[in-house]
Amino acid sequence: MNQRPVARSTTRRVFATLAATLAFTAAGALCALPSAAHADALDNIAKSGTVRIGVFEDYPPFGSIGPDMKPMGYDIDVANLIGKTLNAKVELVQVTGDNRMAYLADHKADMLLSVGQTPEREKVIDFSQPYAPYYLAVFGPKALPVKSAADLAGKSISVARGTLEDLSVTKIAPPSATIKRFDDPNGAISAFLSGQVQLMVVGNDVGATILARHPANDPEQKFSLFSSPDHVGLNKNEPRLKQKVDETIAKARKDGTMNAISQKWLRAPLPADL
Repeated sequence: MNQRPVARSTTRRVFATLAATLAFTAAGALCALPSAAHADALDNIAKSGTVRIGVFEDYPPFGSIGPDMKPMGYDIDVANLIGKTLNAKVELVQVTGDNRMAYLADHKADMLLSVGQTPEREKVIDFSQPYAPYYLAVFGPKALPVKSAADLAGKSISVARGTLEDLSVTKIAPPSATIKRFDDPNGAISAFLSGQVQLMVVGNDVGATILARHPANDPEQKFSLFSSPDHVGLNKNEPRLKQKVDETIAKARKDGTMNAISQKWLRAPLPADL
């Protein structure tokens, strides 16, 4: 199990780091400055014939490097959809959680993928409509009947101690459930895979990776908990570009393309309430 995606599920999505906070603040300051020289982003893309899209390349199944050494994943497929709508070549810009807001503010990227919408971020960037689900979920073997919180009664569940996963399942689990807490996500996952516990709580991104890599354990997603969908992040005051991105997402959802991408990479249908 690749440790990077698991760690990112907890740290990037749950606890905002000081570096990320500083990046948001810097991005906000840059976005607030008037720039007569900066033309409309959609015009710039049309003129250059290229759209630069910031993606993670160490965050499977949303973005990673494939056997052919090329980027692959949910976000890569969505980036290509956007490029097709804009009639532009897609230039994937590799970003990290610490630098990506600054990349957007500095126009090193025209947009970012896998951005969770928060009040703090809304102050400095704009968001498309959601295009991908991100949520915490209970996972377990198909043979174990669990469909709701009530079904956790008498079951053993692994979580990483002190994470949102821990807080979420502790809040809804019946008193008879046994929650086993581990020092890190890898410990919680290993406990599930080795049979020490019956269930585990992880992000749907991590869950999808486990489903793909450990078919012998016959795991499946039982039900979801905390939800924070992914959006495309854009610089403020770019309404034409935002409209194009929203149109791309809406069309892909309507014609089933986005659901196919979700099935391919997350091994689950696109949620109806996304």
